[in-house]
Amino acid sequence: MSQPRPLARLAALLLAVLTALAAAVGFAAPASAHVTVSSDDAAAGGYGKLTFRVPNESDTASTVALRIQIPEDAAMGSLRVQPLPGWTATLTSAELPEPVTVHGQEISSYVSVVEFRAEGGGGIAPGQFQEFALSGGPFPDADQLSFPTVQTYGDGSESAWIEPTVAGQEEPERPAPVLSLTAGAPDTTTGAAADSAAAGETHEADGHTDSPGALALFLAILALLTALAGVVLGVRAGRRTVSP
Repeated sequence: MSQPRPLARLAALLLAVLTALAAAVGFAAPASAHVTVSSDDAAAGGYGKLTFRVPNESDTASTVALRIQIPEDAAMGSLRVQPLPGWTATLTSAELPEPVTVHGQEISSYVSVVEFRAEGGGGIAPGQFQEFALSGGPFPDADQLSFPTVQTYGDGSESAWIEPTVAGQEEPERPAPVLSLTAGAPDTTTGAAADSAAAGETHEADGHTDSPGALALFLAILALLTALAGVVLGVRAGRRTVSP
């Protein structure tokens, strides 16, 4: 019986490796498509700008609405929206269990929900992303704040980014956006000055890549190198078994 040709064996193994690599990279891509929140100036006790980055995950439908929840433990005495062309914003208030004092004024309620909705057939098209900005404060005395968010598509489907991220545990499939606050003395910025911090422009390219996607890509490359080493050893063994 004739032995398999080394080149045929090499081609079959390479095809299997490339298929596995493509699957791994495909797995890594969705992992970086979370709704996230970030800030350059948010500090505990101070004021700052919050930027929610929203990638569109659907291949066929546009994102037409975004609903951001502000839990009681993330309540701010002042919260305003940066206008975004093509979108309307609605703010819903809730009563605080205990009043807080902001700029010498007692506040008994706070903005608990911010909803953005696309106007007239607009939205975030497939393959695109958008950023939504809020400005407010003072931020609570905490290390991190979580903002459960629901993303709605034009076909009626939703992506609920509401699952809590627990330290030491694997990241959930649909994590709620988490904002890290910097430590520091309370900011005495006035409300008007704090709102001016929201005057930034929307980026046109999404350069965000979070660690789960990068890790999956690294493991895929490592698997490719390991498989290639196996191919080389297999070809050498094949050469030794094939008659001259």
